[in-house]
Amino acid sequence: MNYKLELRTPDSQPKLIFHAITFDAFKVNIVERYCGVKPLLCDVLFRVRTLDNQIINRKDGHVKIRIKDEDLEIYQRLLKVFKSYDYKNKLISRRDAEQDFVHFFLRLVIMNYNLN
Repeated sequence: MNYKLELRTPDSQPKLIFHAITFDAFKVNIVERYCGVKPLLCDVLFRVRTLDNQIINRKDGHVKIRIKDEDLEIYQRLLKVFKSYDYKNKLISRRDAEQDFVHFFLRLVIMNYNLN
């Protein structure tokens, strides 16, 4: 499956950061909320849309998913790779790091959405 990963889309601000993953048939919009004087990650939400921006409902009828508990820890670890010295200086495979991030979200999408 082809994808395009956009980290920190142009709408991002210091306390609200937006990411997007666009696949062949749908896209995932990710919102990170930071709080406090020393910005700490408080909340991560994501939703799935069609390519023409229609929101897709989850299996239970809701729209957004809040990433929490061990999924939040995994998310933070995956995000930390993108900020690392090794990633920035191409000492590790960028493609592998991006694929790990995308596969994490694909797993969450498959678990929570009916994509027909």
